[in-house]
Amino acid sequence: MYILFTGAPGSKWSSVAESIYRSPDIDQSDSTSERCYSKQAVKHVGAYFDPGMEFDNAPQNWDKPFSGDGTRIIKSHTFAHQLEKLKTLKHPIVMVYRNDVDCYNWWNDAGGFDITYPNYDYFKPLSNMWNHIQLENQYIMQFIKDNQQKITTVENSQDLCKVLGIAQPSTNIRNYTLNDIKVYVYL
Repeated sequence: MYILFTGAPGSKWSSVAESIYRSPDIDQSDSTSERCYSKQAVKHVGAYFDPGMEFDNAPQNWDKPFSGDGTRIIKSHTFAHQLEKLKTLKHPIVMVYRNDVDCYNWWNDAGGFDITYPNYDYFKPLSNMWNHIQLENQYIMQFIKDNQQKITTVENSQDLCKVLGIAQPSTNIRNYTLNDIKVYVYL
């Protein structure tokens, strides 16, 4: 099984993914020292599937960074542009939303183009990043509006695990709403 994750840069979508990553049901074999970035509250772990990365987000690439068993988290900013197509694959889709200004500011505070993983060259120059954030947020919110009957809103990592049908990690429950993050799941 796959769990597809998307969110605009700076939406804190990586922290949402990381909050369930340590579940015993999740295949963590995609985590290597090269596929990790940590700076203060920012933590990127495991493979990302986007243009300019070692794997693009095509389904035939999703298993490539993994060698273990369990549910695989597939993360791509650009999934936001393909949500209607992705829903036909019948995998849960987790979408993370924050307003455009907060996304842009957080992404810059987290390291901007100096982030070592994932690679953000696809989004250059900085003026393009603003456009990408706006578009990805727009696509996510339109998809949520158009598919309301299949969308569940979750407030914390425990609820997200329940909705996804995976075991809760042994780490603390992460409250998304306290961090001004809106998390939606399409099932």
